[in-house]
Amino acid sequence: MQKIINPNIFKAYDIRGIYPVEINGETAYNIGRALATFTRAKKIAVGRDMRTSSSEIEESLINGIADQGADVVKIGLVSTPMTYFSSWKLEVDVAVIITASHNPAQYNGMKFCFKNAVPIGEGSGMEEIKELAIRGEFIDVENKGKVEENFEIKKQYVEYVAEFFNKDFAKKKIVVDFGNGMGAVEKEVFEKFPDNLEVEYLFSELDGNFPNHEANPLKVETLEILQKTVLEKNADLGISYDGDADRVGFVSEKGEIVPMDYLIALLAKEVLEKNPGSLILMDLRSSNAVKEVIEEAGGKVNRCRVGHSLIKKQMREQGAIFAGELSGHYFFQENSKAEMATLAVLMLLNLMNETGQKMSQLVADLKRYFHSGEINSEVEDKNSVIEKLKEKYADGKLDILDGIRIDFPDWWFNVRASNTEPKLRLNLEAKAKDLMEEKRDEVLGIIRN
Repeated sequence: MQKIINPNIFKAYDIRGIYPVEINGETAYNIGRALATFTRAKKIAVGRDMRTSSSEIEESLINGIADQGADVVKIGLVSTPMTYFSSWKLEVDVAVIITASHNPAQYNGMKFCFKNAVPIGEGSGMEEIKELAIRGEFIDVENKGKVEENFEIKKQYVEYVAEFFNKDFAKKKIVVDFGNGMGAVEKEVFEKFPDNLEVEYLFSELDGNFPNHEANPLKVETLEILQKTVLEKNADLGISYDGDADRVGFVSEKGEIVPMDYLIALLAKEVLEKNPGSLILMDLRSSNAVKEVIEEAGGKVNRCRVGHSLIKKQMREQGAIFAGELSGHYFFQENSKAEMATLAVLMLLNLMNETGQKMSQLVADLKRYFHSGEINSEVEDKNSVIEKLKEKYADGKLDILDGIRIDFPDWWFNVRASNTEPKLRLNLEAKAKDLMEEKRDEVLGIIRN
């Protein structure tokens, strides 16, 4: 009897569901056959995270791929940036990591990309893979695929990323919180610089149960131990990885959380040193200060939609060399326009060293406006609310790149619909705090009524 696959595990950018109810060995087998069928790949790299269910899913996925005639390169326990690295470093057509990113322990899933980290997501193959996996009607092949191992790719990755660190400066003290996630496999990068970095590690044991805190730097409560440790150790910087290490958050030497969009501007400064006048993409929810600082550094800026696959696509179409998202994804041409969180860390340390400024001083220049943060509201009829907002604020400058963004001389707001929930997400910024609060309450009043 054909296994019934829950269609809801197929998301816009990846596959994610609760193990073993929604995703398990049987579903992974079908997904493997569907992936090989759709991509027509000759060879696929497969990595996994440390979740307790990842080994079972890995084995079944590999069996599905091989049964459909494609060869497999097992790359073992890796971070998501390592998987993207393998997609352009190895002779493979597709790369997969088994992970549920920052989701709690009971979840698992997969992220896919073509060669050179070209994303497979909504509009670029996810719908077709979903349909094939659910239907489960595959053509049997005569020659099954072969399975080989390449665990050296991790060493190559470490050597490659480490090359970007500038060692010509005095020692910095940093605290790195891996949250028991896959960032811990990148620890070797920091260990290459004993004369330059004094490192305090938090929760560096791989543990798919996430016993200490959720590995999600977007949630401020997950940063409390990091903030406290930075202050206790008198450290220069605090660093927090998410579960699969494709996102990273930062804490200043004062123990203050650094808004993730500020990092777009700071990292862009470092990128523009080597690539003057280049194009940078910034998440359209970012502060106007981000755009201003990048332009002051001689860069060009375009806004981009939310979502890693959409950002990578726009980078390729427009020739951008770096991009950043409000959630802590930072995309580098050095990793074929994919995330590389540890490179973001090293570049930030380079910037601190080159300028001689502390993290709080670098951030101070970006505190030009007052931002609401992202506010979620449950809304059944999302489209009618967006139409009401367009009507109410018709005298502003409208941008429909992602939801609506409406700009006025002293303030702006963006409202966009969630892909997965009946929610609208509001981001609003103003030149004065009282104006931000007034307009935030005004817009929320329309959304929630």
